[in-house]
Amino acid sequence: MTQTADRIDPPLHADEATTVRAFLAYQRDTFRWKTAGLTREQLATRLPSSEMTLGGMMKHLALVESSWFSEDLLGQPLIAPFDGVDWSADRDWEWHSAADDSPEELRALFDASAAASDRIIDEAIVSGDGLDTLSVVEARRPGLGRFSLRWILLHMIEEYARHNGHADLIRESIDGLTGE
Repeated sequence: MTQTADRIDPPLHADEATTVRAFLAYQRDTFRWKTAGLTREQLATRLPSSEMTLGGMMKHLALVESSWFSEDLLGQPLIAPFDGVDWSADRDWEWHSAADDSPEELRALFDASAAASDRIIDEAIVSGDGLDTLSVVEARRPGLGRFSLRWILLHMIEEYARHNGHADLIRESIDGLTGE
């Protein structure tokens, strides 16, 4: 992979909120870069011993964005189509259903989910308690309390970084392209 023009390096000197958001944006753009220009078939490619695909990963990351920012932080429903899924019938629906979606549909869902998350983050930083804004949902382990927006943002950076590593391997197996 040689095209990196759409990614902007996070600033070396900025306030905490700007820095954390820039790192999340960088990770999102890295994932967009690793999935760019692929066909439906390529987005459905699996490596031996794994069911993971780039298309499934794209849909999964869209779900994770909505889950953390809409559902957990605000207590609102997931964005469509996730709000209408019978998760008890298939806990990994996003991974399994992605092969039925076109690259354009997957990219639009991913971008819409990231944009919705950015609007929520903007509102929390401007009108809420900034990075100290607390989620409506509490941690599953008793006694930990609610998540701060800071924790959610850092967790999202971790989520993207892990999946960008997976994306490297899958993309290289598809067309030999590698990237940083």
